[in-house]
Amino acid sequence: MGPKRSDTGPVTSPTPGEQPAIPPFPLARPEVETLTAYSAPLEGRRGLLRLDFNENTVGPSPKVVEAVRAIPADHYAIYPEYAGLPEAVVRSLVAEAAPGNGTALTPAHIGLFNGVDEALHAVFHAFAAPGDRLLTTSPTFGYYTPCARMQGMAIEAIPYRLPDFAFPFEEIRAALAASAPRLLLICNPNNPTGTRLAPERILELAAAATATATLVVVDELYEAFTGDSVLPSLLAAGAAAGGAPDPFAPFPNLLVLRSLAKTAGLAGLRFGFAVGAPALVDRVSRVGGPYDVNSFAVTAAHAALADQAYTDAYVAEVLRARAWLLEHLVAAGVRHHAAGGNYLLIWPVRPAADVEVELRAAGILVRSMAGKPLIDGALRVSLGSTEQMATFWAAYRRIEALG
Repeated sequence: MGPKRSDTGPVTSPTPGEQPAIPPFPLARPEVETLTAYSAPLEGRRGLLRLDFNENTVGPSPKVVEAVRAIPADHYAIYPEYAGLPEAVVRSLVAEAAPGNGTALTPAHIGLFNGVDEALHAVFHAFAAPGDRLLTTSPTFGYYTPCARMQGMAIEAIPYRLPDFAFPFEEIRAALAASAPRLLLICNPNNPTGTRLAPERILELAAAATATATLVVVDELYEAFTGDSVLPSLLAAGAAAGGAPDPFAPFPNLLVLRSLAKTAGLAGLRFGFAVGAPALVDRVSRVGGPYDVNSFAVTAAHAALADQAYTDAYVAEVLRARAWLLEHLVAAGVRHHAAGGNYLLIWPVRPAADVEVELRAAGILVRSMAGKPLIDGALRVSLGSTEQMATFWAAYRRIEALG
């Protein structure tokens, strides 16, 4: 006799002699029925100092706000148009990688998505099947796991090396050869540990992964704060070679994910993009909807990409704030870890959950790392402006009685 389903959903075993209960609704795929969805406490955050989700803490360029406000009302009723946006992304990447040099990066190398979360979902939807393996690190961005689980994948998550959360390079390389995973996913710099892996080492892994037909996805949401992207190396090499037909020709299995959320302040509008060989980008893009990136995001992305000076100034201010806060953490003897990205980890002396609650009462949001491997008991604190970090530090000193 098979299992039965209660009205609230969980599968239970029938009592001897009972007939199996008919589910009150159609069951999803087995992978979905057993899936724990990724969720984050995103409600009630307006009006507080947001140091919990690594967002831009001051908002986008005034030129972005002006462009969005100028959208005519009748355009709300029109499906979005994407002409010119891949080209704008290309111009931005080329200027970042090899200003003044030619490169063969084209719009066909760019896939547009409703945030990098959708790009990740598309990667798994396009390439992963039940029984395939995902190779990644631990701890890392929490959304990777449900993406893999919903496709029925097995997950091999290799821990970062203590005490400084170094990238487990040799272990990852050995796992590539031993298990031939379908996907290798690297968050660089890693969220939440900030671990950085040099671009040449990533390319070394991507080259090794060609032997196992493994797709290597590099999540670069935080690269602007420490300059760890693989793209400058690829594009500059193509330019130095006189403009190779495809800068990704040596790495047809490499896909890079970027966003305008963390730097340009477009987290609420959801705009991300993928960069890779045209054949790879085409396949990932096939599983998306035809109008997933909305018109407001398109307009905002154009304006943000055209105002790189604003983004550069914001990144520079975050780095100044980081240096300021680190100086005070060291002077006060606070255990912390800061490597890459616009965030760092702090281990309070008091229970982290209590400190998190008291900070919220003071109008400051941080993110508890409770339950995460290696960093349980830590708080992840996003970095904003120097003034904002001074506000955080004053509250944290009072709560922890640091004097």
